[in-house]
Amino acid sequence: MNNDRNDPIEPYLTPPPPPTPAPADVGAPLQAESAAEVQVSELQAQLSELNDAFLRAKAEAENVRRRADEELSKARKFAVESFADSLLPVMDSLQAAIAQPDANTAQVLEGVHATLRQLTAALERNKVVEVAPPAGTRFDPHQHQAISVVPAEQEPNTVVAVLQKGYLIADRVLRPALVTVAGPKP
Repeated sequence: MNNDRNDPIEPYLTPPPPPTPAPADVGAPLQAESAAEVQVSELQAQLSELNDAFLRAKAEAENVRRRADEELSKARKFAVESFADSLLPVMDSLQAAIAQPDANTAQVLEGVHATLRQLTAALERNKVVEVAPPAGTRFDPHQHQAISVVPAEQEPNTVVAVLQKGYLIADRVLRPALVTVAGPKP
C-alpha cells in the first residue's frame, strides 16, 4: 500500500461536517410571528367594532337629547293652548256684549254675571283656584300678603278683611291675597 497523500481513499476517511439545523427548528420563530400577527389583526377588528358601536351609541344619545329639546320647546310654546282655548268663550261673550249698545242695565248686568261664571269655570278647569280667606282665618304668609295691621276684636295675626283675592295655580301661589291682619290686643 502506498501511503501517499494523494491516495484516492483518503478523502473518505475524514469525519463528516456537523449537521445543519432541521427545517422544523427554523420554522418555530416564523410560527410565533404569524400567531402574533393573527392576534393583532383580531384585536384591530375588535377595536374597529367597538369604535363603531361607540359612535352609534353617541349618535343615538345626541338624537335622544335633540328630540327631548324639541319636545320641551313645543311644550313651552303650546303650554297655554288649553288655557287660551278655555278663555275663548269668555272673549265671545264680551264681544257679544259690546255688540249690543242699546241693552238696558239689567241685561248688561246679567251678561256680566254669565261672563264671570264662564271665566271662573275656565280658571277652575285649568287649576287656577281663588284664595279669599274668610275673616278670622289664620294669616298664612305663603298665600296672603298683609297690607296693614289693624286693631280688631279677634285673635291677633288673623285675617280681618280681604282687599284683593289671590290665586293659586296647581297649589302654587300665582298671586297672594291682599289682606288686613288683626294686630295684638292692647
